[in-house]
This record gives sequence, structure tokens and C-alpha cells, in this order.
Amino acid sequence: METFKNLENQISTAIEKIRGLKEEKTALERKVRQLESALDEKTRELDGLATERSSIKAQIEELLEELQGLEQ
Repeated sequence: METFKNLENQISTAIEKIRGLKEEKTALERKVRQLESALDEKTRELDGLATERSSIKAQIEELLEELQGLEQ
């Protein structure tokens, strides 16, 4: 009977550990989704900044060409 009680306790402990691990897994999956979303947002932001930088660079080059044309 004592052996059965020990086995029952071990199974209960294992079930609690599994429950805890499932909850932890769910929380980690949620955190991964949040981080992936934040990463996507930052990537879009960087893409927008790169586009803006290219546009500004083109405008500056155009202005420099105009200045060089005035000097000649």
C-alpha cells in the first residue's frame, strides 16, 4: 500500500510539473509572438528610414549638380 501511495505522489508531482511546463511554454510562445511583432515593426521602420535616406541623398545630389552648373 505504501508503494502505491508513493507512486500516486510521484504521478501527482509529474502532473503538476507538466502543468507548469505547459503554462511556461504558453507564456514563452506569447513572448515570442510579441517579439516577432516588434521585430517586424522595427524592420518596417528601418525600411522606411532607408527609403527616406535615399530620397534625401538624391535631393542633395540634385542640388549639388545645380550648384556645379552655376559655377561653370
